[in-house]
Amino acid sequence: METTTLALAERIFLTVFPLFAIVLCGYLYGRYKKPDMALANQLNMDIFVPALIFFVLSDKSFDLVKYQALALAAAIVILGSGLLIWPLCKLLKVQPKTFLPPMMFSNSGNLGLPLIILAFGEQALPAAIMLFIVEMTLHFTVGIYMMDHRTHPWRLLRMPIIIATIAGLGWSSLNLTVPASIATALDMLGQISIPLLLFTLGVRLITVDFSAWRIGITGAIISPAIGVVIAFLIQQLLHLEAQQFAYLIIFGALPPAVLNYIVAEQYNQEPKQVASIVLLGNMGALIFIPLTLVFVL
Repeated sequence: METTTLALAERIFLTVFPLFAIVLCGYLYGRYKKPDMALANQLNMDIFVPALIFFVLSDKSFDLVKYQALALAAAIVILGSGLLIWPLCKLLKVQPKTFLPPMMFSNSGNLGLPLIILAFGEQALPAAIMLFIVEMTLHFTVGIYMMDHRTHPWRLLRMPIIIATIAGLGWSSLNLTVPASIATALDMLGQISIPLLLFTLGVRLITVDFSAWRIGITGAIISPAIGVVIAFLIQQLLHLEAQQFAYLIIFGALPPAVLNYIVAEQYNQEPKQVASIVLLGNMGALIFIPLTLVFVL
């Protein structure tokens, strides 16, 4: 029993430590150098992440049908979180447009992708990509619509990530093969994205503060709790296979995405409050992610 416990603890440490070590490197570098990460973020979202998505989805081993139930479950976790937390906004005396997006849209890119891969191996990459695609699609449709009802959903089709998703799925459905030389180049470009996502997350955290710490702590607790509860409820209906259910539990426990702060700043939707929710939520992940891994591993 003791040997099993030590082995589990070691596996959790080896999963979590590399992630937060890279985030910490980004944070410390950001504090010291104050870099402008706008170009790095743009390159990641326009080139590196789309390359990763296309490489994974266009692979002949990717089976869309295999992950459709997981994609549906992820969408229910996101939308269900918003519906369940909405009534709490009045009680917490916070605007829904401020509080709901960070509770709904999680860090499935910066943290979710590397976390699932480190916990379950490279074979989990397609599932992690699928969860990321669902989260990003809903964030740039439902999430942006929550901020401004005049936003046209067709803007989504101009995003490189969505273009790469459609192209990758189309390529796979036609049973086409990417030439080995191009596939290698795409793979190398895609491999840049995950560590860069973590590093830029660390740099981004220096720009937020603790001015709204109360709502930040509340969000840090509510977000993973609601996500995991909904994941358990969905499992009673969809009966996902054990491995996919584990992915969904981790997805539900992820902290708020840093993108929530960027969007709040863009729409002037109380960005300081959103910043505190995002920062403290990601700090809370130091506790909630290991606890989640204890359950799923």
